[in-house]
Amino acid sequence: MTLLWIAGLVRHRLFRLAGTALGVAVTVALVATLGFFLTGSSATMTARAVDAVPIDWQVEAVPGSDPAKIESAIRKAATVSALDTALYATADGFVATTGGTVQTTGPGTVIAFDQGYLARFPQEVRLLSGDMTGVLIAQQTAANLHAGPGDTVTIKRVGLAPEAVTVTGVVELPDADALFQGVGLPKQATPQAPPDNVLILPMDAWHRIFDPQQAVRPDSTRLQFHVRLDHAGLPSQPVAALTKVSGAARNLVARVAGQALVADNLGARLDAVRGDALYATVLFLFLGLPGVALGAALTIAVAASGGDRRRAEQSLLRIRGASARRIMALAGAEAATTGIAGALIGLVFAALFAALALPLSGSAGASLLAGGIAVVFGLALAAAAVMLPAWSALRGASVTATRRLVGRGTVPVWRRGWFDLILLGAAVLLFWQTASTGYQIVLAPEGVAATSVDYKAFLAPALFWIGAALLAVRIVSAPLRANGPVLHAFIAPVAGRLAPIVGAALSHQSRRITLGIAMTALAVAFGASTAIFNTTYKGQTQVDAELTNGADVTVFGTTASPAGQKADALATLQGVTALEPMQHRFAYVGSDLQDLYGIDPARIGRVTTLSDAYFTGSSAAAILQKLQATPDGVLVSQETVNDFQLSLGDTINLRLMSAADHQYHPVPFHFIGIAREFPTAPKDSFLVANSDYIAQMTGDPAQDYILMKATGDPAALARAATALVADVPALTVKDIGSVTHIIGSSLTAVNMDALTRIELAFAVLMAAAAAGLMLALGFRDRQRGFAILTAIGAKPRQLGAFLWSEGMLVIAGGVVLGLAAGTVIAWMLVKLLTGVFDPPPEALAMPWGWLMLLIVLVAVSVAGAVLLTMRGLRQDAVDLLRDL
Repeated sequence: MTLLWIAGLVRHRLFRLAGTALGVAVTVALVATLGFFLTGSSATMTARAVDAVPIDWQVEAVPGSDPAKIESAIRKAATVSALDTALYATADGFVATTGGTVQTTGPGTVIAFDQGYLARFPQEVRLLSGDMTGVLIAQQTAANLHAGPGDTVTIKRVGLAPEAVTVTGVVELPDADALFQGVGLPKQATPQAPPDNVLILPMDAWHRIFDPQQAVRPDSTRLQFHVRLDHAGLPSQPVAALTKVSGAARNLVARVAGQALVADNLGARLDAVRGDALYATVLFLFLGLPGVALGAALTIAVAASGGDRRRAEQSLLRIRGASARRIMALAGAEAATTGIAGALIGLVFAALFAALALPLSGSAGASLLAGGIAVVFGLALAAAAVMLPAWSALRGASVTATRRLVGRGTVPVWRRGWFDLILLGAAVLLFWQTASTGYQIVLAPEGVAATSVDYKAFLAPALFWIGAALLAVRIVSAPLRANGPVLHAFIAPVAGRLAPIVGAALSHQSRRITLGIAMTALAVAFGASTAIFNTTYKGQTQVDAELTNGADVTVFGTTASPAGQKADALATLQGVTALEPMQHRFAYVGSDLQDLYGIDPARIGRVTTLSDAYFTGSSAAAILQKLQATPDGVLVSQETVNDFQLSLGDTINLRLMSAADHQYHPVPFHFIGIAREFPTAPKDSFLVANSDYIAQMTGDPAQDYILMKATGDPAALARAATALVADVPALTVKDIGSVTHIIGSSLTAVNMDALTRIELAFAVLMAAAAAGLMLALGFRDRQRGFAILTAIGAKPRQLGAFLWSEGMLVIAGGVVLGLAAGTVIAWMLVKLLTGVFDPPPEALAMPWGWLMLLIVLVAVSVAGAVLLTMRGLRQDAVDLLRDL
């Protein structure tokens, strides 16, 4: 009997079965695709985090320990792909005589690497000028001593006579913070700043010069092992990778206890990525769960749309002797059929979508788990959508009651109790309470993410979703139930003189129509909120990349080789719409050496975005105008303001290097504002001043950087600029795209374009289904009435008045209410997920193209439902009535 029942449903109720299966398929596909996205994103974050760490472990030998035993312990604790030694020595200072003047620096560090080190750890040293075969001098030290290849530098040893060496090359140390970190310091300790002055010697020269110093002052030298682990065996998920790396590091600590100190750089990075993975999960919950809930609600609504017909079928079964258990078994068979079909279709669609739109870098096991969870959810959804209504109709109902069609019914409890307004009020209160306290939804103190999420923040948008849906029902149902002038005026353009009759028919179907409008509004709200949030996120990622790189394309130079020498040639490149030079110097604030940026405040905005969020206390335009009006003005970072207890208007004496004698001299500046961020500046301490004033006070007008705004592809302009400056090795060209994946938190490395494609594809599909499918199912359930009207002589235009009027209500109500709710929800998400943005956006970015596409597809789906229904009514009314 069960097979016969399913066969009968397929022959006569295929549209209802297909609608329910489609709802299950969409929901399963969304859950599975989001699961694939999560696993793939976590794997991407892990891979990029691992690649971003030049030295995985730094193991520093304790004086008097046996280096051979330490090296053996390292190889036993983990599988190693590279292991080299680095020697460090402290010097009292460096002296150089150039251009007839003598320059002297303060204390510095002299290091040496073993043979092959620079080939195995290429990110540690970058050649700017000269060659790498002998003594190398760091860029800042070269600037302090005004020294270059061929110059002699005297090393002032600790407790011994000075030694002279000849420089062969000038280099940059991109990883200086890690290279010179204090190994063995507790996590809570303040990071140790790298030395201002650095020389790199060949290993034999280092031993010749500093072995005697080591004998006199053992505390002035140290030995480190730099280790790169075998990354091939690391798990793809951040937490699992962190567990493995940290376990190996603890094993090493146990092996070398008392002999060496260990700095687990890779573990620290993975620990931070663990917090970023939580942010990815939060994004999934905020952006994905509403879509999953909407898909489930749509499936249940589609299944419930045939409630009257289902009750009639159950009545016939009861009359013919079927028990309640038999009826529920048949409902279960229907649920299994739609659930299995929908789950299979959803999985196939998810796999295809993932293959085309997602970078599947996660493990196969994690992907299978995501797919399995989606299938189980789909089967449960099908059971709930089909069996619960059947059980509800059977529970305590007689045959007569089962056959009775439900009319207008009573006013729901939520409407009488104003639950919609209560939920919206609670959402506003919770949102204000959380968003106004400066909270972080993912706790990450001092850049080291803790594995905790403030899940209470989800209450505000969840309550708003529910409250907005109920409010939409209230707003729509009132004029429908009243059947008054408002409804008649709205449908008059379509219904004409039939407006009162059509209005009465719509009023009689108010519950069904209200449900369709509410579902459409929720689908549109989901699509709008997702599109607005993702567009805002993408825009801020671009702003963040521009903040890091400085502009679309930036040519980075040095004091010895400023990029300004190529400014005229760069300005002639095709694709350059604006070009602006910028100084990058160093200044001492007290004893703290900081980056100093010299700009033209009136022109810097031509090539880069200066957000109001970059500054404190005023807008970007006002701050730059004030800087332009104050020649000796300076903008100071918040950290420096706090460290030195500065107040606006204070005179600050910064020590800048003079071009005349290459010595640092005090220069007065007036503190006029606080800069939280600035293009190309580090995130902690920096200064911004007028380039003309810096050039005047130092006697050096050179422009170190060139910032360019591109009209087309920044990468193409960067390639052209690289070719142009190839004759100056010290100049480096970077475009905005090349830095996007490494900026801010590694969450930015998550393929948000992929998440956007997932969310928007399903949002559009759900919006079209909610509008068109719900309407089509409603029309199909009322085909008998339409057939009767056709049989008694109703013309197609008159039938169309009923159909098009209902379609207009669904489009207008669903789109207007959905766009309003979606905009508010997107605004809430941006405010609640402030930690995702760096810097936070000033306003929402509206994706007008996506929103118009959403509206058009909703309208097309409604029009399709109306036209298909009218086409079906053109067949012979008698045959149609006999079939129904």
